[in-house]
Amino acid sequence: MLAVLLLLLAIAPLAACKNKALRKNEDPRIQDIRLPKGFHISVFAKDVDNARSMARGDKGTIFVGNRQGDKVYALVDNDGNGYSDEKYTILSGKTMPNGIAFRKGSLYVAERDKIWRLDNIEANLKQPPAPVLVFDGLPDKRHHGWKYIAFGPDGKLYVSIGAPCNICDEAERDPRFASIARINADGSGFEIFASGIRNSLGFDWHPQTEQFWFTENGGDEMGDNIPADELNTAPRAGMHFGYPYCHEGGIPDTEYGKGHACSDYTPPVVKLAAHTAALGMKFYTGSMFPAAYKNTVFIAEHGSWNRTTPIGYRVMMVRTGSDGKASYGPFAEGWLKDGKAWGRPVDVLQLPDGSLLISDDFANCIYRITYNGK
Repeated sequence: MLAVLLLLLAIAPLAACKNKALRKNEDPRIQDIRLPKGFHISVFAKDVDNARSMARGDKGTIFVGNRQGDKVYALVDNDGNGYSDEKYTILSGKTMPNGIAFRKGSLYVAERDKIWRLDNIEANLKQPPAPVLVFDGLPDKRHHGWKYIAFGPDGKLYVSIGAPCNICDEAERDPRFASIARINADGSGFEIFASGIRNSLGFDWHPQTEQFWFTENGGDEMGDNIPADELNTAPRAGMHFGYPYCHEGGIPDTEYGKGHACSDYTPPVVKLAAHTAALGMKFYTGSMFPAAYKNTVFIAEHGSWNRTTPIGYRVMMVRTGSDGKASYGPFAEGWLKDGKAWGRPVDVLQLPDGSLLISDDFANCIYRITYNGK
């Protein structure tokens, strides 16, 4: 009997996260977040308006982009206690400065149609340098106009360029739309890396193969349960992932799908739940979490906006096995309560100690998830 009880405890998928004590002014609702046994969630930073994409500097500064406003923030944890002590506004006056990436002492910021660079930024948080224009060749459409950026193992800066609509074929007129592109760090060498991607707000590279993976948001107004959001991989440049001709790998579009076979395009590795708005994703490479989490993909699902029954508002896990099969399940849930959301996860960032930061643009804060095995 005891052995059975221990087994049930060991495989319990989720348990309510109970903090020993809330920090001063910490939102008590985080105690409703359900995590696997042994994990703990706390607030890393509060009052971070519309906290979106995150990047970490060499000295530990956490940079945070913004979609609804015009600012980029820098957060500093001076005493290393897992809570931000200082917040600086290091850039303002930009349009949808959602995308941020850090490289060799400089912060790169992607607004709607331009990419900027702030040099030696960590030494000048109180008096930020004037931004240097890196690239001004991005489309200026507002619909899906916010960008996500990250540097790849090849040293190039990858940038998502969403479709300027729900479902349309603007890429026939301008191939930059519905794509993920890349440029050199100095802004030269623009090229389309992957096409047929409605809107991607999260990508990463497999820690072992360096293969490119990304999330993609499926189209709206096709029903509550289709099309699925997607987790995709592009092992080489030049691949097409189906949009707008084919949805979730096998559903032809009623308007644009004529004359286009779904088999001509790359299907998703994993079909995620429909309308969850899968955004930021990261492969876990740390040592804080149990070994079973190594190379797990963590995905921030922002949550549906017009589904009959809301879905998402959570952090999910995807694990792939040696047989190529993948599992998709919850890691952190509880931001959706009684059909109403009080928080919306956006991005995932792993810290050097192996903990995870999760940004939330609705609750205007950043959480930190740790594991202590207790």
